[in-house]
Amino acid sequence: MPYATKRVYEEPAPSDGKRVLIDRLWPRGLTKDKAAIDLWLRDAAPSHELRKWYGHDPGKWLEFRRRYFAELDAAPESLEPLKALGRGRITFVFSSREEDLNNARALKEYLEPSRTVRRKA
Repeated sequence: MPYATKRVYEEPAPSDGKRVLIDRLWPRGLTKDKAAIDLWLRDAAPSHELRKWYGHDPGKWLEFRRRYFAELDAAPESLEPLKALGRGRITFVFSSREEDLNNARALKEYLEPSRTVRRKA
């Protein structure tokens, strides 16, 4: 299944396919209509403790990914709602200002077929 990432504050587009919010908290200042979210995967977002520890520090990225993947491995049921979206493109949307090193990108990497290679990076 093709996955993409995008800031939730960017304008929704038909090319997004299904839009899945991957944050524990609802994005500040955004209505549900404006966000155009098909699914909110709150339980699959990084834990509050992990998110706070990471603080979008690029030097902590690899360790953040390792810890986040461990959280996902420990709670595979948190990703079950993705199956209900069916086939087609899924865009993981996020609220972070950090557009490259964020939980949506990490989740995309986790779900990609070659993720085991990336885990060891």
